[in-house]
Amino acid sequence: MKVYFHIFKDTMVVIRLTRGGSHKRPFYHIVATESRFKRDGRFIERLGFYNPIESASGIDLRVISDRIEYWVSKGAKVSNAVSRLVKMNAKNIANKPKQQAGEQK
Repeated sequence: MKVYFHIFKDTMVVIRLTRGGSHKRPFYHIVATESRFKRDGRFIERLGFYNPIESASGIDLRVISDRIEYWVSKGAKVSNAVSRLVKMNAKNIANKPKQQAGEQK
């Protein structure tokens, strides 16, 4: 997918959460969007998702880290919630090989 950054060079790009899901069952997409767009409005690129309800199933967070790094290198600001989720994702990835090695023994 091509992203034309020159279209957004004069505006502020932010990485934040957009809410989806039904009443009392939230589901969040991590998106790169222009700061003047509405919270659940247009976005430039979808960078992952977070599902706080399905934490028991194991697939509650997916982040495309290299694309987030790309947008940050272009000057995008990361919201507090997204930075917390990115840190949580990095921690989960670091712990995964240890868990798998322990299960094999």
